[in-house]
Amino acid sequence: MIRLVPRTETPALLQVVTPVLAVLATMLAGGLLFAVMGYDPVAAIKTIFWDPLFGPAASYSRPQLLVKAAPLILIASGLAVGFRAGIWNIGAEGQYIIGAITGAAVALTAYPAAGMWIFPAMVIAGAAGGWAWGMIPALLRNWFGASEILVSLMLVYVAQRIAAWMAFGPMKNPEGFGFPGSRNLQQYPAAANPELIPGTGAHWGVVAAVLAVLATWFLMSRHIRGFHIRAAGAAPRAARFAGVKPETLVAFCLGLSGALAGMAGLFEVAGPAGQITDKVGVGYGFTAIIVAFLGRLHPVGILLAGLLLALTYIGGELAQLTMNLPAATVQVFQGMLLFFLLGFDLLTRYRIARRITA
Repeated sequence: MIRLVPRTETPALLQVVTPVLAVLATMLAGGLLFAVMGYDPVAAIKTIFWDPLFGPAASYSRPQLLVKAAPLILIASGLAVGFRAGIWNIGAEGQYIIGAITGAAVALTAYPAAGMWIFPAMVIAGAAGGWAWGMIPALLRNWFGASEILVSLMLVYVAQRIAAWMAFGPMKNPEGFGFPGSRNLQQYPAAANPELIPGTGAHWGVVAAVLAVLATWFLMSRHIRGFHIRAAGAAPRAARFAGVKPETLVAFCLGLSGALAGMAGLFEVAGPAGQITDKVGVGYGFTAIIVAFLGRLHPVGILLAGLLLALTYIGGELAQLTMNLPAATVQVFQGMLLFFLLGFDLLTRYRIARRITA
């Protein structure tokens, strides 16, 4: 018989190796799944993980890597700060949607005016919208002890209904021949989020994602607030005695993660998505949770994990086109990755020992 024994100290090497093991296990399990479904497992894995970077269509898919990774990294950077403190924002998808709506509202209100102030105002409005949506679970937890997990998650569905109402109502394009959806912001130069360097896929959202990685690294490793966050996550009672106010941390962490998610939504709706529709939420807020944990809640790890998860998005789309794989392939892969990550993560906190029986 075997049993799990808590570790007194977690080996640093194990912290680095377990995400890699989780990715490899996901590939193996995914290959078995594809074989059961009647597809060539080697070809499927190659299409998802290799072809986007080095395949025949790599000239198109490589720039898309930054396009897909930017919102994941931006959202995950904010989530990781809260997760380090034991504050669980599961509703970043809703904050992403609200940020897209509030940012787009500035552009649609200003249309057809021109001016360099419009896009920065959109970014501020997007961040403010996400922040406000994130503050709802923060205030409810601080005032009434409500679970931020449940409240933030339920608010995702409220945000989705608001987006549908906006697409069919107040933000509907008056020149859109009756079709739902706002004006295309890519066709409004003052509000567009264009590619900054041709052929790279890099837009202002990519710049913001890199800045978020640097800012959260500085916050967590060089700022007193980062010390408070780490202390609250490691030893909540000790943190209280050290003068850390839990209510302040809850508001800070949920507000920060909401603001970054809102910015991600704005950059997406002003760039790749182009307009507010009833499908403006594409799941980046949920996938960013996987990115945060796969990156070990560390800014550099999040940067790498965001690129990897973006690769699964692009590879999944290629597999649908070239191999006729089901559209749910990406979600299945991401779900398996989280499953194996949590499983292998157990090994960082426990070691396997044999049970001695008399």
